[in-house]
Amino acid sequence: MTEDVFDLACDLISCSSETPNDGGCQQLIAQRLTAAGFKVNHLPFGRVRNMWAQVGDGNPLVVFAGHTDVVPPGPLSQWTSPPYRPTVTGQYLYGRGAADMKSSLAAMVVATERFLLSHPDHAGSIGFLITSDEEGEAKDGTVRVIDYLTQQGTTIDMCVVGEPSSAKKVGDVVRVGRRGSLNGRIRFVGEQGHVAYPDQTCNPIHTAITALSQLVTRVWDSGNAYFPPTTFQISNMNAGTGAANVIPGELDILFNFRFNTEQSIEGLQATVEDHLLTNDPGIETVLDWQLSGQPFLTRKGKLLNAVQTAIRSVVSLEPDLSTSGGTSDGRFIAPTGAEVIELGPVNASIHKINECVRISELEPLAKIYQGILFQLLC
Repeated sequence: MTEDVFDLACDLISCSSETPNDGGCQQLIAQRLTAAGFKVNHLPFGRVRNMWAQVGDGNPLVVFAGHTDVVPPGPLSQWTSPPYRPTVTGQYLYGRGAADMKSSLAAMVVATERFLLSHPDHAGSIGFLITSDEEGEAKDGTVRVIDYLTQQGTTIDMCVVGEPSSAKKVGDVVRVGRRGSLNGRIRFVGEQGHVAYPDQTCNPIHTAITALSQLVTRVWDSGNAYFPPTTFQISNMNAGTGAANVIPGELDILFNFRFNTEQSIEGLQATVEDHLLTNDPGIETVLDWQLSGQPFLTRKGKLLNAVQTAIRSVVSLEPDLSTSGGTSDGRFIAPTGAEVIELGPVNASIHKINECVRISELEPLAKIYQGILFQLLC
């Protein structure tokens, strides 16, 4: 039975699918799902490939969600084997996407095939929401599929996202939410000039230091029972001509908030704007914002109960419930009212050189997914 998951995982890893390319992954998945009785809809937007597949038309609608795109492999010379050639070394399967998240997709497909064979008269319906635009801009992927489903009058009740949530063993961590992500750009506008005549110019770097230090050292909140504290991080700074004797005319800052449910977007924006004005009302600044995602949280309910029961049954673990980590496409699904959790393989090697997954954990992951379907639809 293990070979079913392993073989499909290898087939998917073999597809070179650097974001936003799909590399043929969705076609492989669609063939398997069509054979299992699913109606498959391909939803391309530009270079992005999306797929919505559904079997059954009853409630609840339980969805497996994931992405076929991967991050760039990095220097090929540092890989012990080609990143798009699945390779077994010892107990591990190596290849780009092995952990994030082609093994999850393979396990989801196999779990669903087995479930449908064992329970052809199940209640409700099962869906697959797959995109090739998760690792990139995420503008033409899951968010566009959700728009399509809304137009079709299709409502997702519960969703399992196959992101690699586990820490040391498959099933030891389940993500029940994610912090929000808010990006900002500040342009401090000064006046370019010679460093020997600072009284005749305005150095935007010097002007920005106080305001930025206040934002960096500020305690935004203490978190809560579900989320860690909100963080503010500067990610990019750009100023200067490259010459040591020229005061720059502008300073560009990129920053990011990872925020919890104690904060609002409007509140964070207002605080930053107030800091800039309070520090020096004479500063000329240009401030732009981009929301990457609101925070979401799935509390104890049918989905989480089913997930915990399946994990206990298959791997005898009591999973930690976490909201840590970056963003995921769950941020586009949760606002529809769906219960959303993330469950997948160990994430220790994701986005790294020599990404890998432990082969012995492929079958347990499929059994957990199958158990979730059983708990919810039987």
